Amino acid sequence: MSGPGAAGAGAGDLATRLDRYRTLLDGLRDAPRDAPFVTMWRPGRAADETLTFGRFLSRASGDAATYRARGVRAGDTVVLVMPQSPALMAAFAGAMLLGAVPTILAYPTFKIDPEKYRHGLAGVTRNLRARLIVLDRAFPADLLGQLARDGDTGVVTPDADAEADPDAGDWADPAPEDVAFIQHSAGTTGLQKGVALPHRSVLHQLAALARALRLTDADRIVSWLPLYHDMGFIACFVLPLVAHLHTIMQSPTDWVLQPGSMLKLATAYRATVCWLPNFAFQFMARRMPPADRPGLDLSSLRAMVNCSEPVRLQSMQEFRDAFGPVGLAPAALQTSYAMAEATFAVTQSPIDGASRPVAIWVDRDVFHADGRADLVAPEDPRALAFVSSGRCLTGTAVRVVDGDVDLPEGRVGDILVKSPSVFHGYYNRPDLTARALHDGWYRTGDVGFLLAGELFVVGRRDDIIIVGGRNLYPQDIEEIAAGHAAVHDGRAVAFGVENPELGTQDLVVLAEANSDEDLGRRAAVEGDIRRAILGEIGVAPRVVRLVPPKWMVKSSAGKVARSTNRERYLRGSLPGAP
Repeated sequence: MSGPGAAGAGAGDLATRLDRYRTLLDGLRDAPRDAPFVTMWRPGRAADETLTFGRFLSRASGDAATYRARGVRAGDTVVLVMPQSPALMAAFAGAMLLGAVPTILAYPTFKIDPEKYRHGLAGVTRNLRARLIVLDRAFPADLLGQLARDGDTGVVTPDADAEADPDAGDWADPAPEDVAFIQHSAGTTGLQKGVALPHRSVLHQLAALARALRLTDADRIVSWLPLYHDMGFIACFVLPLVAHLHTIMQSPTDWVLQPGSMLKLATAYRATVCWLPNFAFQFMARRMPPADRPGLDLSSLRAMVNCSEPVRLQSMQEFRDAFGPVGLAPAALQTSYAMAEATFAVTQSPIDGASRPVAIWVDRDVFHADGRADLVAPEDPRALAFVSSGRCLTGTAVRVVDGDVDLPEGRVGDILVKSPSVFHGYYNRPDLTARALHDGWYRTGDVGFLLAGELFVVGRRDDIIIVGGRNLYPQDIEEIAAGHAAVHDGRAVAFGVENPELGTQDLVVLAEANSDEDLGRRAAVEGDIRRAILGEIGVAPRVVRLVPPKWMVKSSAGKVARSTNRERYLRGSLPGAP
């Protein structure tokens, strides 16, 4: 990547500093104590809470003292189930100060299915075998029984006012190969796979990310992303913590209720960098009306990184059209391919102040029938758009294979990743590790293709729908269904159901209505969606059903849980089914 850094002098110095650290604790020791670290926005508060690095480390040291008194030692696992807040971040850092292995789990909210959460919480805590579980005072009492623990597992609620001198205690001195923390690969069953990451792998990722993004000490991050997911955890907590950047944070729930609040925070604090899932771009463009936009100034944002698989051109363009008039630079919208198993980012589009992510159009019929990306003009009636997720970060390699055979450019296959940032295994799950890692290559489960060095991610291998010998990708169908005005933004799901009589799959599409009024027009809306899918994809769905508002189950990462909603359909729980 070439071109001057947009954030001012010092580009490259920050990454070089990260290269010098042996462990993440070196970065904490090196933090400028008077510099701002985290600002937390909460609606209705007269002022935002800001902690300097010095105050943050004092709180973390207080938590470390609490854990030590409860018998926590280096190498012990500490589980944190707390709402998004500086208190959660300090509790996490406190465990690291002892050399313990912390991990953050999703906190129960109204947006997470209760039964799915109970099942997931029991499963993941059973696998972690924690020495200590850290909860906030408001944790629901009826969920305490779902925390799997043996006789040696303690439960503690940290004192928000407890502080200690960060220079007075004995910090741990871990080796670079020691596990720094566990993050969880987001899933629809409640975070089942713990990804154990050593200090060395995390620091390699942070330095490579800093170089790809041309980060400097002047950068400021804004985020609503949950800290139990790699996008929010690594990019918006661990990166600024170790690289000494200011991060402005809000909770996912507060953002959902006020989608424009993140952009107002970006304006107020002159934020420069953020990461978002694809749906968030359309969500903000549609939910922040033009009348509320004049007070925005997004000119400071030089990198708004779309980390979804796949990236949607329409979503990016809709956001650019909506917020270009309030200062958003045309090249600010960028892309990345990221996952917990690679610590975070695998690829990144160029951040040079001028380049946009590569967009191509391919022949839809050829792509679905043969898995080949034949380029066509954008105006071609068969054109199917793809947006690149960028090129590999420093030290990272990607292969696209059929089995173990590398495929030529433009052919769709399984995506494999190799990098010093790739995890060494799933925590206490050697069975899953053996299936995922081969000779240092991680088999991601995603499919995509390479073209001129750019990676284009198509979707998940397990989600492909095969109808009459054609490979259909659910995201394409879901985008069509969600485009109907009666469907809630991003609330459509497509999946295949085996049809043994025909020896193929039937296509089923569920879409969530915006309102009860829209639901009352079910037959007309379903007919519109069916015709649109047939016209654009050339396949008629066997079932199209408009479901009531809030019926769809979402994953812990905020995505519509495709497999869980498919299971609900197969169990016969579809509303209004004959």
